[in-house]
Amino acid sequence: MAYADTPDLRLYYDIRGRGPRLLFIWGTGGDLRQVPNAFTTPLADDFTVLAYDQRGLGRSDKPDRPYGMADYGDDAAALLDAVGWDRCAVIGVSFGGMVAQEFALRHPDRVTRLAICCAAAGGAGGASYPLHQLADLAPEDQAREMVLLGDTRRDAAWRDANKPLCDSLIADRVAKLRFTAAQPGGERGARRQLEARRGHDTFERIGQLAMPARVFGGRYDGIAAPEAVAAMAARLPGGADGAHLRMFEGGHLFFQDDPAAFPAIAQFLSGADDA
Repeated sequence: MAYADTPDLRLYYDIRGRGPRLLFIWGTGGDLRQVPNAFTTPLADDFTVLAYDQRGLGRSDKPDRPYGMADYGDDAAALLDAVGWDRCAVIGVSFGGMVAQEFALRHPDRVTRLAICCAAAGGAGGASYPLHQLADLAPEDQAREMVLLGDTRRDAAWRDANKPLCDSLIADRVAKLRFTAAQPGGERGARRQLEARRGHDTFERIGQLAMPARVFGGRYDGIAAPEAVAAMAARLPGGADGAHLRMFEGGHLFFQDDPAAFPAIAQFLSGADDA
């Protein structure tokens, strides 16, 4: 656990594991003090994982100014500089998948392989759900909406049949929101992140990526809709026939639902499926 002083701000990061180098970029509200995070996934068993709190989040700096997606992409490059990594594989989850796209486009020489999970390209290909519209809701209401958006199977009948589970998921989300709000600058930083994602649009540029790239998504994702995920995958070089797309039986965080997900992601990131 350490801090990296970049030209723009200070980032909190951690490196754990053994094996090939992997930069893991987490999603909205990501804080390494909360779970799940990069180190609670099976990838931490197969790779040397570098993960960090993005600007505005966790123990990283939270400058009080607008954040752009280019800023997030450049932060990732600056972090690699700080830890002495020239190149590595990259995985981005949800908002982290948006950052990973921008990072790979702005710094293609730093990325050996790119896994984009539960994220869209924006623009003409379709954007992820506008989570900024939930920012002014009370924590309980915001948490409820996020839980329901996370899996399109969570309709009224599901909620009635699974009330204890639903209530537990909402309570967990509320606790995370309150934890963030209790940190110095936490609420402001989280809002800045939500505002930044409004400007995410790589759809016309994503075809420029030359490194091996793969898109992974959940069939019941209500945040990064399957059709938007598929549209992005189709824009990758040679992806029109679905070759760069893998869909799994799950919602937004599909890898929590489908046990086949992480093995497939690890196989791609290691290059084992090139044989």
